[in-house]
Amino acid sequence: MNILLFSLFRNQSERETILFGLFALIILVFLVLDLGLFHKTAHKVSTKSALYQSIFWVIISTLFGFFIYKYDESGADGAVEYFSAYLTEYALSVDNIFVILLILKYFQVKEEYYHKTLFWGILGALVFRGVFIFVGALLIHQFHWLLYGFGVFLIYSGIRIYFEDGDEKIEPEKNPIMRICRRYLPMTQGDYGGSFVVKEGGRLMFTPLFLVIVLIETTDLIFAVDSIPAAFAITQNEFLVYTSNIFAVMGLRAMFFLLAGVIDKFYLLQKGLSIILFFIGAKMLLEIFEFNVGVYTSFSVIIATLTLSIIFSIIVPRKDGDGEEAGS
Repeated sequence: MNILLFSLFRNQSERETILFGLFALIILVFLVLDLGLFHKTAHKVSTKSALYQSIFWVIISTLFGFFIYKYDESGADGAVEYFSAYLTEYALSVDNIFVILLILKYFQVKEEYYHKTLFWGILGALVFRGVFIFVGALLIHQFHWLLYGFGVFLIYSGIRIYFEDGDEKIEPEKNPIMRICRRYLPMTQGDYGGSFVVKEGGRLMFTPLFLVIVLIETTDLIFAVDSIPAAFAITQNEFLVYTSNIFAVMGLRAMFFLLAGVIDKFYLLQKGLSIILFFIGAKMLLEIFEFNVGVYTSFSVIIATLTLSIIFSIIVPRKDGDGEEAGS
């Protein structure tokens, strides 16, 4: 599927095609081993296992960035653009993790089914984000001015996220796709051993876990509306956009199990993300006046903002509306 999506993009260099083949092989091998070997049966993922998986994906993503630096024609600039897009997407995934956790809690999904649910959610993201990026790349190549529209949108998103109170709420009953599923698909109750589709009385029925997958996919697309324009504002090379995006998404699942219990501790990360989106949007709009912000400056701003957001979240206690420390 990755190769098919890539073939739809504009013609790339031979080296870039080989690198993309390596990327596709890494993703494919991991997905096969993950579902077919390591997680044949449903079980709760331990914090230790999640930590190892998170480290694994960070190392693999970093090595791929090194390969871009070493073998791709874009060289150091391309590697910096890749890491800038990767860090931005990875950070934006933190909010995604919190919403996914709310969805799983809302539908009372058992923890042993979290892995399977997220696996198929990530698999859907590989396809839908690929299509999203392909369409975005096609439109940008035809209408370059769309990048400035992305810039305005990112500035708006940055301001909106900055002033949000951080109290995420989900209302599945108001989701139009969920309404369509419940109206037109035959539904049943119960977890049925983590199955998405079961047969009852000779008739195929969809379980509530299938609705969870649908809601996670639609939620991911909503987050992609912010993250993919941000990536295109960093680089217009769809190879770098897609690979950085997917490596970040692949690390998302492991990070979910690692951060699910402590994600609220990084309360200032939302402010940091808003600053990053505002900066990237402003950077794009400044190009109208032929003022170009270098890739190294962009990377420095992104990594410094994320680092400071995490540090201050740890050293400055979070307070509630009454000025008392949360949880006191």
